[in-house]
Amino acid sequence: MEKGAGKNSKPIWMLKALLAAYIVTGVFLLILALLLYKLDLDEQKVTMGIIAIYVVSTFAGGWIMGKLVGEKRFFWGLLLGIIYFALLLLVSVAVNHNLSSNGTNIVTTMILCAGGGMIGGMVS
Repeated sequence: MEKGAGKNSKPIWMLKALLAAYIVTGVFLLILALLLYKLDLDEQKVTMGIIAIYVVSTFAGGWIMGKLVGEKRFFWGLLLGIIYFALLLLVSVAVNHNLSSNGTNIVTTMILCAGGGMIGGMVS
């Protein structure tokens, strides 16, 4: 696809970048699960791993989105990070039927996802 191919292509690009971010998330979560199984990691290390996965995944999605859009890349990366977080929160609420985390953790996760996407978009 060419950059600037039309306004209608940006939602499609967003879906592609989000899909890529969630694929990266899945791959890294599988690796983390394998490490947890083999190395018997403690809860703090697993939590740090999950946070790193959020940042790396949104960075990758923001980078892809920035490459596709070509303009206002930081904005599109930030938007991707926010949408990534919103979908993550939505799935979490659907599975757990409540918010299992406190407000501080939720806000921190949102900032990390938005920041990862924005930095990915800026670097692209």
